[in-house]
Amino acid sequence: MELTLNELKEEDLDTALKIWNEVVREANAFPQTEEMKRDEALEFFSSQSFTGTAKIDDKLAGIYILHPNNVGRCSHIANASYAVDKEIRGKHIGKELVKHSLKKARELNFKILQFNAVVKSNKGAIHLYESLGFKKLGVIPGGYLKKDGNYEDIISYIYEL
Repeated sequence: MELTLNELKEEDLDTALKIWNEVVREANAFPQTEEMKRDEALEFFSSQSFTGTAKIDDKLAGIYILHPNNVGRCSHIANASYAVDKEIRGKHIGKELVKHSLKKARELNFKILQFNAVVKSNKGAIHLYESLGFKKLGVIPGGYLKKDGNYEDIISYIYEL
């Protein structure tokens, strides 16, 4: 199994969109409520500071986006989102995506990587971020609207680059 990490290529757009929309449909991590269409995805992914991919033996397995968390005087703080193909989760692809995004964020002169809204029930993501040294900033009660209409807490994290 050979894992490679690179920038998103246009020929991988359809698979990247499929993986991204899987996470949107699951409604337990991303804030989006609507799936993206292909033309929206091209614009969305290309508008990021960096869109990275993980491939296993040349098959797209995961994707991440990296961009400023805010503008102007706060634009040195990055934000990122990660999505791994649901058929191959549990193989540490997410960890490699996060590590790659930290490296890329440094290269792009970001000073901090901040996660605004890690859903409290997303135990895998929480374990991953904390194992890599992310610091928990706090909890926002009821910050995430679940698919069933209930609200769940979200956690904010930072990593100083």
